[in-house]
Amino acid sequence: MRLMGIALVLLSCTALCAAQSGADWSYTGKTGPQLWSRLDPAYQACNRGHEQSPVDIHGTHRDKNLQPLQFHYIAGAVTLVNTGHGIEVLVNPGSTLTANGVRYQLVRLDFHNPSEHSIKGTLADMEVDLVHRSAEGKTAIVAVFLNQDRGLPNALLATLWQHLPKKPGTTTKIADMVNAGGFLPGDTGYWTYTGSTLEPPCTEGALWFVLQEDLSISRSQYRAFTDLYKINTRPVQDTHGRRIESND
Repeated sequence: MRLMGIALVLLSCTALCAAQSGADWSYTGKTGPQLWSRLDPAYQACNRGHEQSPVDIHGTHRDKNLQPLQFHYIAGAVTLVNTGHGIEVLVNPGSTLTANGVRYQLVRLDFHNPSEHSIKGTLADMEVDLVHRSAEGKTAIVAVFLNQDRGLPNALLATLWQHLPKKPGTTTKIADMVNAGGFLPGDTGYWTYTGSTLEPPCTEGALWFVLQEDLSISRSQYRAFTDLYKINTRPVQDTHGRRIESND
């Protein structure tokens, strides 16, 4: 238990320090996405890389060899972080994703308004990205679309949003058992491609799995986030010939 606590503290520090290190950036204006590479030499990949994320999902190719994603998520305490660019949820170690024979640990959840990825030019209301890392330091991110539905709030989001940290740089801990599996739809069919992290320094080599089935959230849940962040989404990036594959 003590080791888990230490790990969570380190993850919290990582998120907060990442928000504070490097040149200031934003989603609009003079420090917006089109200029990220000019803000800091470490951000060069943001505007010059050829494997950047997000992308528009279209012209996909079905690959019969792609295996179903295997999720083993467990409940535990979490920490919500207002990074100044959005809301992150840091999780205790133990939840895993197995993809293409590689096992990844769930590290955190990131929320975006509107969705980062689009489907044939259409954005979802929001997107939650479940960020995983392997023992070798490889990144795998599962993207889930969230769309408003008046009568269908998301139960997990209801739990998290009760504890939203309102000010940038602040955190809130939830001691109750929280399971990130509440953000997985019944059908986990996916599109996949190789891309990057979504924020500076836009590190390439991330393996993306964009789930094809979306989840419903209520209008009030949507507004609770948009009251804090009107927009925290990067424009879709050129695929530069990358294939987007489907497992079904």
